Amino acid sequence: MLGGRKPGLGLFILRVVIGLIFVMHGWPKLAGGIPDTAAFLGSLGVPLSAVAAWGIALLETAGGACLVVGLFVTPVALLLVAHMLAGIFLVHLANGFYVVGPGQGGIEFNLLLVAGLLTLLFAGSGIATLASRFQRDMQVI
Repeated sequence: MLGGRKPGLGLFILRVVIGLIFVMHGWPKLAGGIPDTAAFLGSLGVPLSAVAAWGIALLETAGGACLVVGLFVTPVALLLVAHMLAGIFLVHLANGFYVVGPGQGGIEFNLLLVAGLLTLLFAGSGIATLASRFQRDMQVI
């Protein structure tokens, strides 16, 4: 078994990959996609769709970056879970389960992200977090 169990390493990998996924979804919105995102949200009946578009873009990009470096993981994961659940109920549920194949655009991917984020909430952030570095530095003072 590859040198024994290493849950901290596993959580680190999960945290970084989920963080990168969110950065890759948020950055294009910040880099010019706000109008399209606001129009899409408006078509769903989301009030203040332009403000919501900025909030989503910032949450995905900055929140994803926080996950990558391991900073504010708990609050960011909670916000991203809420974001993914909103996406499930506002958009994806009507399309079924599968992302591709029968019922394209379904809840499958969002559900996987929710499970990963909840794992980080309940099991921890894993190794190599910026937060742990700050805590060590504060203990020295």
